[in-house]
Amino acid sequence: MRINSFVIKKKKSSVALLITILFISLVCKLGFSSTDQVIKMSGVLGGVTDSESTQNSVEIEELAKFAVDEHNKKENALLEFARVVKAKEQVVAGTMHHLTLEAIEAGKKKIYEAKVWVKPWMNFKELTEFKHTGDSTPDVTPSDLGVKQGWRTVPAHDPSVKDAANHFVKTIQQRSNSLVPYELLEILHAKAEVVAESTKFDMLLKMKRGSKEEKYKVEVHKNVEGTFHLNQMEQDHS
Repeated sequence: MRINSFVIKKKKSSVALLITILFISLVCKLGFSSTDQVIKMSGVLGGVTDSESTQNSVEIEELAKFAVDEHNKKENALLEFARVVKAKEQVVAGTMHHLTLEAIEAGKKKIYEAKVWVKPWMNFKELTEFKHTGDSTPDVTPSDLGVKQGWRTVPAHDPSVKDAANHFVKTIQQRSNSLVPYELLEILHAKAEVVAESTKFDMLLKMKRGSKEEKYKVEVHKNVEGTFHLNQMEQDHS
């Protein structure tokens, strides 16, 4: 009798354990499925923050190109990717990348906003939104400045000024032996001058490295092919 009682109890324990395992598996499966569904519908779980990757990083650029390609397929359009203007991200079941990008349509530069949902562990990537927000702000060009007008103050938000500032950040990081990355906080002032069909940018930049903030006076040249070159730099202690 004792043996039979032990066998019965053991069988009951095994059945209870099996039921528990099946229940947990079912809950997990339904839980992840419903979570993905909710996120796909709402697109919001975490707050939108600046992207950890820079706007000129290979990862962000590839996501922007993917967004343009997917839009072209869905809408039978012929947009040509130009560059990333701004990149932000949001934590969901994976990451929702909020991209502001520039693309060319029929020879004209325009600004678009796109959202790309990425779940790396599932090799999943999906364009959830793509919309036109306006025409691109024209870059500083020789015709804008005039060959004989010398240095002129230009807007800090001008795409060419931003590209010149980002080139400085990239260059100084490559030259530095520090593992702490440089971060561009603000373009405090910018001037431009045209010399022999190329453009020189004179800028005062506010930088950050770790917890330390610094200012730099820099001069960056952009040649006729559109290539940037850091000509000179010095730290500003004012």
